[in-house]
Amino acid sequence: MLRKLLKHEFRATGRVMLPMYLILLVTALGSNLAGRGMLDGRSDVLRILGVLIVTAFGLTIFGVLLLSFVLMIQRFYKNLLQDEGYLMFTLPVSVHQHIWSKLIVSVVWFAATILAIIAASLIVAYQGGFLREFFDILRWFFEGLQKLEISEALNGSVYLVEFAVLAFLAMAVFSLQFYAALAAGHSRANHKMVWSVVWFFGIQFALQFLGSLLFITLDRLHIPFPFHLEIQSVAVAIHVGLLLAIGAVILYGAIFYAVTTFFLKKHLNLE
Repeated sequence: MLRKLLKHEFRATGRVMLPMYLILLVTALGSNLAGRGMLDGRSDVLRILGVLIVTAFGLTIFGVLLLSFVLMIQRFYKNLLQDEGYLMFTLPVSVHQHIWSKLIVSVVWFAATILAIIAASLIVAYQGGFLREFFDILRWFFEGLQKLEISEALNGSVYLVEFAVLAFLAMAVFSLQFYAALAAGHSRANHKMVWSVVWFFGIQFALQFLGSLLFITLDRLHIPFPFHLEIQSVAVAIHVGLLLAIGAVILYGAIFYAVTTFFLKKHLNLE
């Protein structure tokens, strides 16, 4: 059933995000053309037009980022906390599947937005010989990989996996903190959005306070975690740092996930 939820979510959000990516790439192409002649041209009309095109590209980047964020909140709010929630919660689907469908789709669009912005930036930066230089860089990179020892190549591969896991979890937790606040705020009968904002800042304050208190306590007790670890190898130090970051994000996200599921299961007020 999760697959059907994902299919529905991607259809609903793709109608919004895909046209925005197309607009982003078109404005990026326009900015490239503007930089090739319009901005330095003798005609005032062409210079003004070039400035407007470049400005449109900058605004489109901001718009794509903002839209991916707003859409992430809007889908959770509209689909589960408003009138659609009556239908959604009658489906033979668990609360966990509802949450994961929203999380996975949000993370995919966040990642796609980052890739689209990178692609658009490359289009803007493209000049004569750019592709040749780009492929030269790739060639040097792969030649460098071939010269690495097996242990170094293995460490590099593990770094990439750990960083990808950390990035996925970070984007999921970013969404969860808003889901938790919205779910908690909508347990109230009145002023639901106001209560959602209160819950958001309240949870953030509580977690920051408890986290700071925990680190201070560990430091005073001279417990060698994580500040007093003696790490001899740079590779091990990087692995430890990434794993600690992953563990911290998982703990942080688990709290938001627990809050979200608790209020959606026990205290959701759709009236």
